[in-house]
Amino acid sequence: MGSMSIWHWLIVLVVVMLVFGTKKLGNIGSDLGKAVKGFKDGVKTDEEKPNGGATPTPPPSQVTDKGTIEVEAKEKQKL
Repeated sequence: MGSMSIWHWLIVLVVVMLVFGTKKLGNIGSDLGKAVKGFKDGVKTDEEKPNGGATPTPPPSQVTDKGTIEVEAKEKQKL
């Protein structure tokens, strides 16, 4: 009952191919590849421009203590 042999993995692969089909598995693989490529491109552009494209975050609302946040309430008008 140790690690699974190559025959176990081949059987699992055949069952997965029978359940999903080769076309759907190919689509999933290409979508995953595009997502990884997009993530790498995003990380690369962030490294090139450390402060270039990011907008500064607005200052937080006034905080009187850590449990209470002061905000301005607006009244809803009836039409």
